[in-house]
Amino acid sequence: MVPFDVEVPAQAQPAPKKKTMYRSTMSPNEISDKPGKDSMGMEMVPFEVEEVAPSGVGGRAVVKISAERQQLIGVKTETLKIQPIDRLIKAVGRIDYAEPNISLVTLKFEGWIERLIVNSTGRLVRRGEPLLEIYSPDLVAAQQEYLLALKAKDIPGNAGLSVLNSAREKLRLWDISDQQVENLERTGQVKKTFAIFAPISGFVIEKEVLSGQKIMPGENLFKIADLSTVWVFGDIYEYELPYVKLGQEAMISLSYFPGETFSGKITYIYPYLNSETRTNRVRIAVKNPAFKLKPEMYANLEIHVDYGAKLAIPVGAVLDAGVKNFAFVDKGDGYFEPREVKLGVKGEGIYEVLGGVAEGEKVVTSANFLVDSESSLKSALQQMTQSSSGAGTGEHKHD
Repeated sequence: MVPFDVEVPAQAQPAPKKKTMYRSTMSPNEISDKPGKDSMGMEMVPFEVEEVAPSGVGGRAVVKISAERQQLIGVKTETLKIQPIDRLIKAVGRIDYAEPNISLVTLKFEGWIERLIVNSTGRLVRRGEPLLEIYSPDLVAAQQEYLLALKAKDIPGNAGLSVLNSAREKLRLWDISDQQVENLERTGQVKKTFAIFAPISGFVIEKEVLSGQKIMPGENLFKIADLSTVWVFGDIYEYELPYVKLGQEAMISLSYFPGETFSGKITYIYPYLNSETRTNRVRIAVKNPAFKLKPEMYANLEIHVDYGAKLAIPVGAVLDAGVKNFAFVDKGDGYFEPREVKLGVKGEGIYEVLGGVAEGEKVVTSANFLVDSESSLKSALQQMTQSSSGAGTGEHKHD
């Protein structure tokens, strides 16, 4: 039989030539091209082999398996075709605050908390909502300076206007709002206390003040977090990193909300690896308008990678021979040819095919390990036959 390769059509199967060989019943590796006894003195039994040179991948030969035996061992095949290849990367994630959406409330002057309006953590506040009222001697003095400058603004020359602008700038730098300054101008009365307002809308996650407490400049009073967007941190194994890109969509699901999913975008891939877990952290921004996603919750992440439509081979059809991969191609009439295949990206249950097999060919997807065993055995017998025939080392003495 002529060795099969890609160019030989399936319907042109030549009739194989047979040759009788003799094998030891006790030691199958003892083979001879002449009848006789083996090394243990037992008569060797005849068997037929096809006179075919070894072919295929890694010492595997084209093998013929009858239809009955194929059915017995469960051989199944699948036709290769172009199909969409995608990959699903799964990871465990943890929800956290979005760092740009956290704001600290501090003062730039010292004073005493006269009235604490927001007096508990966890409270939702709106931007511009008053948090507390503070009494500050410095702020009282600054108001008086401003009112005096306001009266002196009409002094001839620019001196009065310059003093007014300076007094107003001082209030502005102390975060006194324009509306508060306008009220001061309108009433002409110095206020003992001033309200401090929330800089953003969000939840109070830290409160460091009590009513009556003295506050120094720069001291943290509140920490407010806007949870309308949260970050989800996921750990991706290093071998999956080539498939993760910025801007990819990620689906988030939580055991707390069965059947419900949230979507987000990968906004950052951290430039370092965790040496213990061999994972790389990614950050996903997720909209959270209903505040269902809460920091420190655990989540399941799924990142879908789409490679487009390519020629694909089932994962079950590929046998790993170490350095090479191969598959068995159904050539028809019970013949199966080992073929080295070059693989590209791996999708869900399929590989991209870069070479070795063509569209429309059938490959073995089930029982290919048994087919491989018969192919390897046949190749070994062929090599032994050639060695025995060529070198004459297979003869045994007769008693």
